[in-house]
Amino acid sequence: METYSLRDIQSMLGISKAVIGGLIDAGFVTPSRGPRREYRFTFQDVVLLRTAHSLQSAQIAPRKIVSALKRLRSTLPAELPLTGLRISAVGSEVAVREGGAQWRADSGQLLMDFEVKPASPKDGAAAVSFLSRESAAAPRSARDWFDDGVALEGRGDLAGAERAYRCAIEADPADVDPVLNLGVMLCDAGRCKDAIGLNEQALRHHPGEPLLHFNLAVALEDAKRFDEALAAYEQCLRLQRDFADAHFNAARLHEQLGHATKAIRHYSEYRRLQR
Repeated sequence: METYSLRDIQSMLGISKAVIGGLIDAGFVTPSRGPRREYRFTFQDVVLLRTAHSLQSAQIAPRKIVSALKRLRSTLPAELPLTGLRISAVGSEVAVREGGAQWRADSGQLLMDFEVKPASPKDGAAAVSFLSRESAAAPRSARDWFDDGVALEGRGDLAGAERAYRCAIEADPADVDPVLNLGVMLCDAGRCKDAIGLNEQALRHHPGEPLLHFNLAVALEDAKRFDEALAAYEQCLRLQRDFADAHFNAARLHEQLGHATKAIRHYSEYRRLQR
């Protein structure tokens, strides 16, 4: 496999040592070492560094480039999808597009279309080409994003799954499935505050969905906001009296708080529903 030296990179791209060093330190580019411990860069590294250079040429500060790409790198799988990933400057921000979604690299906030992507190999390793809006990929459906989220979560790519679920929610706020899956995933990761916010936002659109109240209650309980958790369990049960898990969780929480009578009532209802 052909590799390139640091001097080659600087000659080819005109990119500063500061940006190259920052991208290496951030782990976004991971060159190998040659026989004299010098850096050796792959074709993939060249494409990524060319992207950084295009951002630098758009007068985005090196610090912002490194910060944005570092955050982006942490959300990508080990195999960087060069063919599906597009990176560009939108105003003073670094933006990313994958499939039909585009977002800010530093915050994950969804954006409107932008048009710069790494070129195909036939255009040259260091080229960046422009896409017209007509040639951009058609937007994906909410169900496509949801299915991607399920698949990514199953493979253990939680960052990718979260991004896919959020794209699904953005595409169709009326679909509660991605909210439910993402809420559980956030709770399992110990991100109670994020899970609470997600479920509370969804409940503004779907106040009559028992599962959302249940998931909110679980997140509130994990955050040790016990009175609010009990209120959410009770609201879940007002909407669905035979929700056995809500009875069990409410019973356990009442017992923990010393509410013996209420705990017994919920335990009794739980056992009845299990017959």
